[in-house]
Amino acid sequence: MPVPPIVLADAYTRLTEVFPGLDITQPTTDEQLPRHGGWIPARALAEGGTGLDAFLAWDDAQTLRDYGQPARPDVVAGFGLHRYAWPACLLITVPWFLLRRVPRFPVTHVSYDRTAPGLSIGRLAARPAGFACLPGDPAAALPGARVVPDEEALRAEVRSAVAEHLEPVLGGFGPRMRRRGRALWGMVTDEVVEGLWYVAHLFGDGEQDRARRELELLLPGATQPYVGSAAFRELTGPNGESLPTRDRASCCMFYTLRPEDTCATCPRTCDADRVTRLLAAAS
Repeated sequence: MPVPPIVLADAYTRLTEVFPGLDITQPTTDEQLPRHGGWIPARALAEGGTGLDAFLAWDDAQTLRDYGQPARPDVVAGFGLHRYAWPACLLITVPWFLLRRVPRFPVTHVSYDRTAPGLSIGRLAARPAGFACLPGDPAAALPGARVVPDEEALRAEVRSAVAEHLEPVLGGFGPRMRRRGRALWGMVTDEVVEGLWYVAHLFGDGEQDRARRELELLLPGATQPYVGSAAFRELTGPNGESLPTRDRASCCMFYTLRPEDTCATCPRTCDADRVTRLLAAAS
């Protein structure tokens, strides 16, 4: 049954308030998902044909423009997957985190436009195909609701919903990236964790700490197809500062363009460099 937009609207409104680089709309059932101009249906990415070619041409051009050199085709494909999967995961994790509601988005229910002026991430048009919630949630009486018994069941819904949406997308990107199963799902694990961890920081009021606790419960390890755990840990600064970090399950391959400039959570970044970067960011 069609899910009323009100079920998720508060979560997406709060997200775009603190992170205006991303815009999310929920087309009604009588509206087609956008597919022209800069829009590309997620289904086209999953098919791995001309739609994916056009999508990755944008990443190829951006890499050449920003870094003055082309990237390997597999690296370009990895950049493209990251730039889609990061906001796509937020479609699911943010309503779970803020409202305890987990929407389902089959790959046929989402379109993405990253060419919109003024939006650093882009626009998502997403039509949920149902949602899970807890007993006692007022939304449980609305169309499309499925009540699950407890928080662990709701976490299982998050893992399942993300996998349902991204597994077909990985099928399109995987051959271009020259990666398979575990390596691809390691990337998805990182997108789930780092996306929510980042936007929770923007929510303020200790929400990033809460997100860390929630993500550790969501991904404790041995939750296939995801790879490893949320992998948070603490480093100590020179004056005893507590510096939270995590260990990524995957590498984005940015080092192939800038060997000296790896991510702070990259497995290639040693703890001493992490401490320096975290202190600089904090100041």
